[in-house]
Amino acid sequence: MEELIRARGHEHVSAEHSSTFEITTDDFLTPAGDCILAIEADRAPADFDPEFVEACQDADATITATIEAGGYTDSVTGRGDPDLEFTNERSAVGRTSEYVDDRTIVNDAEFAAEGFDRELVAALADGAEVTVTISVE
Repeated sequence: MEELIRARGHEHVSAEHSSTFEITTDDFLTPAGDCILAIEADRAPADFDPEFVEACQDADATITATIEAGGYTDSVTGRGDPDLEFTNERSAVGRTSEYVDDRTIVNDAEFAAEGFDRELVAALADGAEVTVTISVE
């Protein structure tokens, strides 16, 4: 099962955060938002199919977020959690920790924003169109 989000990069994408990565529906990004990879997302966790959400709420689920932009692709894998809510209407956040809030879409991710391919990050900083595919197994 998978969910698809379309968004775009922004000149302030730095992808330097060490414990989270984020995709937001906001239409702006300040330099302080060092976990944000893309803005103007066309969907947020609250828009995801209930069956997808239920699958992600399994502690044994494997969740993968794949980011594609400017001809570059990178993926990060983590796990599901029974406490995942998928109720936030603005942002989807992947975490290297086990912390869960209404924005969390994956826990125990292999890496955060700082771990994404630097060529992909450069494309995001150039404002490239972005496709985010979130899959669960």
